[in-house]
Amino acid sequence: MSRDLPHIIPSPQLRAEETFAVYQAAHEFYHEVRVRSDFKLYCEWHYTTAESHRQELKRMRGEPNIFRWFRRR
Repeated sequence: MSRDLPHIIPSPQLRAEETFAVYQAAHEFYHEVRVRSDFKLYCEWHYTTAESHRQELKRMRGEPNIFRWFRRR
């Protein structure tokens, strides 16, 4: 019966240094992905806010200047 079962040979385990190097590379990769994603979101927010401010400034320039009434120039 033992002849019917294949021999199981354990695969060699990675050394601790190799395991840590793989973990470190994966950690740095996901950190870089997170940083780039956060930066992209910040840029989108910045452009949206800047466009909103441009439109608000355009509306304000069309309104009458109330402070001019209080100055005597």
